[in-house]
Amino acid sequence: MAHVQKRDDRWQARYRGPDGRERSKRFDRKVDAENWLTTNGADLVRGTWVDPDAGRVSLKDYSEQWLEGRNDIRPTTMAKYKSLLALHINPTLGKTSIGKLSPSTVRRWLSTLSGSHPSTGASAYRLLSTICRTAVNDELIARSPCRIKGGSTEHAEERPTATVAELSAAVASAPERWRLALLLAGWCQLRRGEILGLQRRDIDSLHATISIDRTFVAVSGGSPIIGPPKTDAGRRIIAIPPNIIEALDSHLSKHVGSSKNAWLFPGAGGGPAVPKTLSHVWSKARDKINRPDLRLHDLRHTGLTWAAATGASTAELMHRGGHSSPSAALRYQHATADRDRVLADALGTLATATKPDADNSRTEAPGEATGENRNSATDQVENGEHPQRDSNPCYHLERVAS
Repeated sequence: MAHVQKRDDRWQARYRGPDGRERSKRFDRKVDAENWLTTNGADLVRGTWVDPDAGRVSLKDYSEQWLEGRNDIRPTTMAKYKSLLALHINPTLGKTSIGKLSPSTVRRWLSTLSGSHPSTGASAYRLLSTICRTAVNDELIARSPCRIKGGSTEHAEERPTATVAELSAAVASAPERWRLALLLAGWCQLRRGEILGLQRRDIDSLHATISIDRTFVAVSGGSPIIGPPKTDAGRRIIAIPPNIIEALDSHLSKHVGSSKNAWLFPGAGGGPAVPKTLSHVWSKARDKINRPDLRLHDLRHTGLTWAAATGASTAELMHRGGHSSPSAALRYQHATADRDRVLADALGTLATATKPDADNSRTEAPGEATGENRNSATDQVENGEHPQRDSNPCYHLERVAS
């Protein structure tokens, strides 16, 4: 069903696709026409053949169709996708047919965007890659043009953290009805939307826990919305540190209605306070402690860093922070200056504690033990002591550090 013939000094190759339609293309050389037929014939046999006409739809048109079919994503995510397409993807690539979108074109686009906005570039590349993978599944293209290793990885700078004293000073400078919100951001590591989504029924004063079941988040170009956490990991119950229990009880009695559905941080109209209000409160508080570099979300980052410094495991940090992947929690398990000083002091204590006594420096031969030594060792074991283990420097360092 395929053949090559010469027409007007050029070689025309023809074959019939699985849909019964004939496809043809002209070449200057006969060998190129034959190779084209061979390639398409092999794809037909393997079942990987893609209709060359299917990929003629522009990336802009296909991305709009893709968005219309995504009923499984949150409004906030939908707003972000629309923004990335409108501002960073379609202005450069939108008019290109998805079948003609080449890896080199994508690489040049990403290089330009990441040069000025690295984080935005990674987000836009992830979205473009997802759209192209769907095009492959729809058999519009045979292979995705998004093949840049590490293109979707964000290399964000390390965010700053606050000290305990700075957080306390910021809380003291804030209006009384907003102080608990800042404490929850730092000591309970809650996101802004999680804080504003809290109701009286979410607080278990008896067991000192908070249930995270909803969020109140801003949507780009629209009004804030109330909804469930973004992932299943975000829906969690976390313990409240003892140092903020008193502030929590005081806030509940002074600023929260008696109904179980009463918002912890009420706004106008009976609903929760809008996200901008809390951000404005924090903006004033950080200026008063001379930390204009701290964003509200950095209080959560600060709290998780404190938790990691106490020795929390990755799984524990994932639960407390509501992370669905270990990569997000691992960033908090870096060494801190304070923790490094504790370890250095412990090493110094170890050196002093294990220094040999000058008056008892005689070294016994291997296996040598006098009757007195044997009796002493036996007595220590019977008393629950373990001389060999207790003399281990690593074991001693562990006890000193703890």
